[in-house]
Amino acid sequence: MKVSKLLMPTLREVPAEAEIPSHQLMLRAGLMRKAATGVYSYLPLGVKTLQNVEKIIRDVMNEHGAQELLMPAILPKEILEESGRWEVFGPEMFRLKDRNNRDYCLGPTHEEMFTITVRDEVRSYKNLPLTLYQIQTKYRDERRPRFGVMRSREFIMKDAYSFDLNEEGLDESYKNMYDAYCEIFNRMKMDFTIVDADSGAMGGSGSQEFMVKSSVGEDTIAYCENCGYAANDEKMPGVPMECECPEGDLPMEKIHTPNVKTIDDLTSLFKCKSTLFVKTIIYKADNKAVAVMIRGDREINEVKLQNYLGCLELEMADPMTVTEVTGAAVGFAGPVGIKCDLLMDCEVEKMKNFIIGANETDYHYKNVQIGRDFTPTAVLDLIRVKDGDICPKCGGKIATAQGIEVGHIFKLGTKYSKALGCTCLDETGGEKTIIMGCYGIGVNRCIAAIVEQNADENGIVWPVKIAPYKVIVVPVKMDDEVQAKLAEEIYEKFRKMGVDVLMDDRFERPGVKFKDADLIGIPVRITVGKRAEEGIVEYKLRTEKNSVDMAVGDAIKACMDYIEAK
Repeated sequence: MKVSKLLMPTLREVPAEAEIPSHQLMLRAGLMRKAATGVYSYLPLGVKTLQNVEKIIRDVMNEHGAQELLMPAILPKEILEESGRWEVFGPEMFRLKDRNNRDYCLGPTHEEMFTITVRDEVRSYKNLPLTLYQIQTKYRDERRPRFGVMRSREFIMKDAYSFDLNEEGLDESYKNMYDAYCEIFNRMKMDFTIVDADSGAMGGSGSQEFMVKSSVGEDTIAYCENCGYAANDEKMPGVPMECECPEGDLPMEKIHTPNVKTIDDLTSLFKCKSTLFVKTIIYKADNKAVAVMIRGDREINEVKLQNYLGCLELEMADPMTVTEVTGAAVGFAGPVGIKCDLLMDCEVEKMKNFIIGANETDYHYKNVQIGRDFTPTAVLDLIRVKDGDICPKCGGKIATAQGIEVGHIFKLGTKYSKALGCTCLDETGGEKTIIMGCYGIGVNRCIAAIVEQNADENGIVWPVKIAPYKVIVVPVKMDDEVQAKLAEEIYEKFRKMGVDVLMDDRFERPGVKFKDADLIGIPVRITVGKRAEEGIVEYKLRTEKNSVDMAVGDAIKACMDYIEAK
């Protein structure tokens, strides 16, 4: 492709809307443009990059025995009602009606459609195991779309589903996809970590995420520095840690604490550590109030809480609800006499003689003890782990890092096959419910993650297999006949060898051409300059600072060897 003919609107300035490097560079390099909040158009360079990512995914999925198909983007309400998920997705799901007033949605995911397809087409265990996949656009009305394609309302996903006769078969299919995902991300040259994860709205018994460590990642990875165990912090079990509390059976005492509502205020007033306080936080779970107790220095893991409660909506209670269940203003909630279910983190169970809100405005209790002064409805793990916590596997120290989720695999079991009647005949002729797995990759999110890991002050540094073009030929002066002719010859040689090649035939200054080549991240640059008459060109890798003078034939061979090696 000649650059003069390519729609490649590069930008010199960083767009004001772009907050993170990948978003900035994908806009500046002309890969995409914003159509609406969380919705993007892909320009030619972006499309070629997407196609390269998709090719890697297709190649590996096919090598691992998966079969590609394509499901509709518009899904009828009845299908999601049958599985019980029409309401589960809530406001994130785009809903619409046809001219006959029938309800549909834009597919946020496709478990139901794949399950129904297998239900209707597979009759016997002889057709199993079976793994099907598609690469297709999904739609979710994110509350806060941001960071470009990291969290958008329209995104491209590779979703796959495995179908097996028994749990042993599911284990094999899951391991097969686990291996496939490792291969996919290795071919993309990603530095990734595999972590245990929460299954969320997808359901299922087991789940792992493939995370790319990045300072701009929305997810937090918790990992053990000793044994290497890792999990999304939403999933990482909390190990209760001991804290120093006053000894003895001290009597509970009410203390006047006017205008003292926060943990910082309380530590100043009581002159003690925050670990001696227990916060009581009121939530609304599907409009029902529930109180949660957690140590003063801790944060509640709302994913763990929501999973325990099994609610569709979880939010902090409004001041009116707080007053209804506590009898006090916000900031003075406590467990003694509270008028709703009371959940307590298991770390609090190890405490005694601690300080709580008194359910009375401007008052707190100290020297509170569990069992004597109040009894919780349930005790469970509700903390969000932090640096220095104890590893649940080996007892080592937990550390945390930010990460970008690029892939997620689930053991679904019979969650959808049972609900949708997906069965087949087993070896004895009996009817058996099929067992499923689910495997997703965010295609355009992969591109953003790759940019986050492969960029410098000059622009994107694409891995060869992902780059929209592998080599760019840059004649320094297009009005120099020798340079223009040699550049054209080199360009044509690459084309005949089937290499994706660009030639910057613009009548622009060399600096402009070099800046654009670096910005869009082309792996190899061959510059045709003042030594063209001698058959000498400059050969430069995007990953290197300096160029090397080479004969034309040597430069072409070096380029081909580099592409093959990568």
